[in-house]
Amino acid sequence: MRVVIQRVSQASVTVDGNITGQIDRGLLVFLGIGKDDDQADIGFLADKIVNLRIFPDDDGKMNLSVKDIGGGILLISQFTLFGDCRKGRRPDFTAAGNPQSAGTLYEQMIDTLKTKNLPVQTGIFAAHMDIQSTNDGPVTLLIDSKKTF
Repeated sequence: MRVVIQRVSQASVTVDGNITGQIDRGLLVFLGIGKDDDQADIGFLADKIVNLRIFPDDDGKMNLSVKDIGGGILLISQFTLFGDCRKGRRPDFTAAGNPQSAGTLYEQMIDTLKTKNLPVQTGIFAAHMDIQSTNDGPVTLLIDSKKTF
């Protein structure tokens, strides 16, 4: 699994003109699910997302997590995080998980994050989504559960 985490002051997702999720201060998380991902990847990334210390403390140092600040998480599925652009001009998505298993793992990630006692909002799996956000910092991080980068 791969995530792109953005620290935001607000973010929302709209599907077919309807807001399906929105948060104020917190994390906008784009989640890509690979064909070899499983429950262990969910556990690893859920812990990272909730406990990553990327919010400023009173001294302005990145010392606080989204949990520490009482922030929210907006989780968006994004298979294109597994697009391989090294060859040619069209991304190769063969490393992405198939829609059925990826959808199941996406729902499991939502459930796992909700057990962390944080507000979790989401998009709709496999839908065309419009995302709006105000990045704070900006702070953007990439994490791969298989540690390939």
